[in-house]
Amino acid sequence: MPLTVVILTKNEKRHIARALGSVKAIADSCVVVDSGSTDGTVELARAAGATVLQNPWINYATQMNWALDQLPDNTEWVLRLDADETVSPALAAEIREGLAKLSPETQGVYVSRRMHFLGRRIEWGGLFPIRVLRFFRHGHGRCENRWMDEHIIVDGDTAEFSGEIVDDNLNSLSWWTEKHNSYASREVVDILNQQYNFMPQESVAKLRGGQQAGIKRWIKENVYARLPGGLRAFAYFFYRYVLRLGFLDGKEGTAFHVLQGFWYRYLVDMKLHEVRKYSKNNSVDVEAAIKDVLGIDLHP
Repeated sequence: MPLTVVILTKNEKRHIARALGSVKAIADSCVVVDSGSTDGTVELARAAGATVLQNPWINYATQMNWALDQLPDNTEWVLRLDADETVSPALAAEIREGLAKLSPETQGVYVSRRMHFLGRRIEWGGLFPIRVLRFFRHGHGRCENRWMDEHIIVDGDTAEFSGEIVDDNLNSLSWWTEKHNSYASREVVDILNQQYNFMPQESVAKLRGGQQAGIKRWIKENVYARLPGGLRAFAYFFYRYVLRLGFLDGKEGTAFHVLQGFWYRYLVDMKLHEVRKYSKNNSVDVEAAIKDVLGIDLHP
């Protein structure tokens, strides 16, 4: 069963060759969609045999769906892979042996995703491995229309593989915090859109094929969202670090749970507060407040 791997990039020199190397034995073709790299990412991708396309960046969902629209009509299966991820040897073997055995009704496949942080494998906190839909038949899967935490949704049955995709970013902690600062702004857009409905938005919590991702999204939108801002960030951190034994992940794991489980969630809450306050004090709608406060133009 022919498999095409799609990777979105911008300045991924540290990762792109590793990502492409991990799928070399299973991919019939690799398509890298770049949004303006200046560090040699494009040259490295081409040297590794990938087809490179260029497209301006808006957000992950629009970029991924644009990439899917560029694939040939005879594309059969697609694997969505981030540049800082790799397909484990066990999953690669499972794909080689199992993809062709799937029933014609199967439109997507769930796999496990494992996180490394500052070089350490995260084992605790109740987070990993998480089940994600990363394989899907071309024409039957799309990236849900969101600004953050986007998942692939499919229009049919799904199957399960047990192997893992490993997320192991090699950039510095400064890079990580800057990236998550931008993630927080994008998540605020989704939270406000859920409340004010100023643009179309999909949620895997309401769509077929959500499974674990759908359950987590439902909890986030219907339980977590109703808790007081700020307090909910601490409650989530306490759940992960204490109740789900995140402290057993060592120094690097503690940094991960504090930064991703508390700092990031608290940052989202405070940016949300900032936008709402600006909107009220300046008598502007939330779209204008998002542009002025967060620097995100929803209608570029």
